[in-house]
Amino acid sequence: MDAINNIVNFFSSPFFRFLLVLIRVFFVVLWVSIVFWTYRDAKNRGTMAVYWSIVTLVFPLLGLLIYLVVRPPELLEETKERDLEIKAKESSLARSGVVCPACMKPVESEFLICPYCLKKLKKACSECEHALRLNWTICPYCQTSQ
Repeated sequence: MDAINNIVNFFSSPFFRFLLVLIRVFFVVLWVSIVFWTYRDAKNRGTMAVYWSIVTLVFPLLGLLIYLVVRPPELLEETKERDLEIKAKESSLARSGVVCPACMKPVESEFLICPYCLKKLKKACSECEHALRLNWTICPYCQTSQ
């Protein structure tokens, strides 16, 4: 009987009430931090930040879980950076690559004919078999007249 009285006294003590207040404060701070984090993350990802913060305000854990499932996988900065990298690589490929004058498809500089449209791009040297431009009259590799 004494043990039961001790337990009842503990639950009615000021210390226990203080613990309950601390737990409530902790959950309120957690709730506000979830709302703030959701707002900031949604804004960085380019989604409706106010909408998602209201959803997590009304439904704290469920709203956060739904947001985590449907949020975009990339931040706006990552998307912009990826697009810039793609454009940079495309422009470097366009500058450095040789294209067929007939079909405009990429070909290597040593190709004699285009593998796509079969247009003659270069001629082979009769001696050393290097690829030569069509208007060359001498091979610059072996000095053979063409």
